[in-house]
Amino acid sequence: IDVMKGVQEQTRESIQLLKARKTPFIIAANKIDLIPGWKPQELAPFPKTFQAQSRSVQEDLENKIYSLMGDLSFYGFKADLYSRIKDFTRTLAIVPVSGKTGEGVPDLLLVLLGLAQAFMKEQLTLHEGPAEGAVLEVLEEEGIGTTINAIINDGILRVGDRIALMGFDGPFTTKVRALLMPKPLDEMRDPRDKFKRVDFVKAAVGVKIVAEGLSKAIAGSPLYVIPSPKQEQEILEKVRSDVGEILLSTDKVGVVLKADTLGTLEAAILFLRERGIPVRRAGIGDVSKRDVVEAEIVRSKDEFKGVILAFNVRIPHQLEIDANNRGIRVFKGPVLFKIVEEYLDWVREETTRRKLRAFESLVKPGKIKILEGYVFRRSKPAIFGVEVLGGIVKPRYSMMNSKGKIVGTIAQIQDRGQSIPEAKSGMKVAISMREPIMGRHIHEGETLYVAIPENDARLLLKEYNDMLDEDSKQVLEEIVKIKRAQNPLWAR
Repeated sequence: IDVMKGVQEQTRESIQLLKARKTPFIIAANKIDLIPGWKPQELAPFPKTFQAQSRSVQEDLENKIYSLMGDLSFYGFKADLYSRIKDFTRTLAIVPVSGKTGEGVPDLLLVLLGLAQAFMKEQLTLHEGPAEGAVLEVLEEEGIGTTINAIINDGILRVGDRIALMGFDGPFTTKVRALLMPKPLDEMRDPRDKFKRVDFVKAAVGVKIVAEGLSKAIAGSPLYVIPSPKQEQEILEKVRSDVGEILLSTDKVGVVLKADTLGTLEAAILFLRERGIPVRRAGIGDVSKRDVVEAEIVRSKDEFKGVILAFNVRIPHQLEIDANNRGIRVFKGPVLFKIVEEYLDWVREETTRRKLRAFESLVKPGKIKILEGYVFRRSKPAIFGVEVLGGIVKPRYSMMNSKGKIVGTIAQIQDRGQSIPEAKSGMKVAISMREPIMGRHIHEGETLYVAIPENDARLLLKEYNDMLDEDSKQVLEEIVKIKRAQNPLWAR
């Protein structure tokens, strides 16, 4: 964690994942060398470099540590500076370090070793049996082909062993053709000749594996040696069960999620579900045509869920054009929280835009008073002056009297001889209505209301009430009261 900035969004993702998996961890409070006035002490342990600083710099660092402790307490962790901790199994250790100068790094390694001893004593037992490990990277090596870098955490791996690991289309097996280890620097005369061949490796060790079919391997996949042909199906099923929950299509209506490794995919699923975003299909690797089809199926049921979130993977240009033509939004990038933020912003903006569009299509509440002495024509059409007492009136709005009887429809609204599209509360305008006869159907001084269609009134009451101003809400209540005097169930 950058000690100058504290807990950032990506750190929150990591903490939530560690917490969910109940994984012990420590905090490296990095970049202490950026604290104003800091005097670097190359590779020094923290107590030594801390003592070399001025009192004001020490206080500044202490304040940053306390601030970090406060941030971590939000996630339910009791944290403290490592040198003040008595029980590391109950308190989260914060180790101030500088990745640039190496200050505090000895302390970090020491605390990490102690933590491993406290929490992983049983797991650190090694066996001489068939190897188990994990795929770290899938790489193309010049002159060799596709290889995998793997960590062997238990057992022995030999040239000629058959191994099982997860691929894009499911678990598969392959035979180890070669095991490569990096040469010492003094033996590496040709940059292209970086590796030496070995016949076997023992845990715990990192190794480059050469075998057929590794281009379909997934980074993050578990790796197991198959001891005998009889156990092949059992081992393949073990690989499938290890990663199956992550790759399975789960929610019927949800987003399509793609990531570059199993670890990032698992973190992404957890991150999305914490934010209430369901996942229909989760997979490793670049976005495919099938992903677009899956998103299109979801879009037919829920347009906001029929999208693709592509985390640190690519989408072919033509496929992206095809997705856009089908109305499928693709949110992509190397930072998960930014992708999700863009997606949620889009959902909010689109929801607001649609709600506003739907709101604009509704007939709004309005209330007018016919002004005495301002009748310009009594019929066909009746033209008279009005004051808008509340809400809004527009041409083509039907009007009713205080008993709920429809008296006619507004044909035109004029202000100072100019036609206008609407008149709002407080305005005095002239309106024309073809149906009523002044003095028979309507009268000077009378109050008229917009005759809102029942379904529009129901929507205004239940879904769009927050979009009405207080003046319009009051008029709506009056209209509802008039209509329910005739029909108690109106707009319910």
